[in-house]
Amino acid sequence: MKKTALLLFVTLVLTACGQKVSKEETQKLNGYWEIEKVLMADGSEKDYKINMMYDFFEIGKDYKGFRKKVTPQLNGKFLADDTAEAVEITEKDDKIYLNYKTEYATWKEELKSISDDKMVILNQQNIEYHYKKATAINLLDGETTK
Repeated sequence: MKKTALLLFVTLVLTACGQKVSKEETQKLNGYWEIEKVLMADGSEKDYKINMMYDFFEIGKDYKGFRKKVTPQLNGKFLADDTAEAVEITEKDDKIYLNYKTEYATWKEELKSISDDKMVILNQQNIEYHYKKATAINLLDGETTK
């Protein structure tokens, strides 16, 4: 009985860990994302209670788009500047990658998991970013700031 329970547990863990992201699921990237925590390569963890910047993704049906850093405002809107990172989604060895390009650099990150409200991205320095889908902050009840 114990061996059966152990085998079942190991199977469930391996199945859960083995779920991969499909290229079609990357459409869930679209929108505003807030970092919840970061797991460093050395195993340490940093929690983010308050974020002054969010990531905004816009990915088209051709799996190309951009990522911008935006700042949430008290009236529920977001401030953004003109800078953006071009993003192209690719698949290699059953993994999904976000390939970024700016005027100054290119790099890639692995999309480890994504759902409607959570995502995990692993960068090339083995740092894991845990995001939650961001919602607008509106402390002014729809009034605009002056």
